Amino acid sequence: MTFSLVARCAETGMFGLAISSSSPAVAARCSHARAGVGAVASQNITDPSLGPLMLDLMQGGMAAPDAIAALRGRARFPEYRQVLAVDAAGRTAIHSGPNALGIWAEAVGPNVASGGNLLANSNVPQAIVDGFVGSVGHLGDRLIAAMRAGLGAGGEAGPVHSAGLRIVDKVEWPIVDLRCDWTEDCPIEALAQLWDIYKPQMDAYVQRALDPRAAPSYGVPGDE
Repeated sequence: MTFSLVARCAETGMFGLAISSSSPAVAARCSHARAGVGAVASQNITDPSLGPLMLDLMQGGMAAPDAIAALRGRARFPEYRQVLAVDAAGRTAIHSGPNALGIWAEAVGPNVASGGNLLANSNVPQAIVDGFVGSVGHLGDRLIAAMRAGLGAGGEAGPVHSAGLRIVDKVEWPIVDLRCDWTEDCPIEALAQLWDIYKPQMDAYVQRALDPRAAPSYGVPGDE
């Protein structure tokens, strides 16, 4: 009941993922990323522990395909899981268990992997990959463009209600972690609006964490 992509920006080394589902708060369970290591989406009948495990395996030196192979031997009920990964070299891998729900499919491209289940059709992940590869700009812009392409190709078989966007770069915490946990409207468009608001403030939030003495003012009432 989910479609997503994990991606690496070849120019900056940032990692990110975007995800949407008919289930509530999908990004809280399924999105994982670590600066300098990679990004992982753990979805379908979700086991959230698989995301950190994949990141640990890749941080330990495994390429994404090798980490996925190792994961198959360590995961409980792998036949029910769908896991997407991209590593520090831009290599990608996907595990889709045979018990993935409904129409499920996967696709990969340079520095990007996409997968989904309970899809409207099997072309959705390829549309997401094409949307990412054909886009330009900040990684966040490209992730949103890719998700819009997936939605335009049919998206999930039923209406989606939640979405999330996570990006990591250099620091230990996500520099972007935006979520729409439930809406009756399009959560991908709600997420795009959040990104438009957050993007111009993103660097300032990082700077405030690293050195508040050099950070810009907050620009809110009471901080004149």
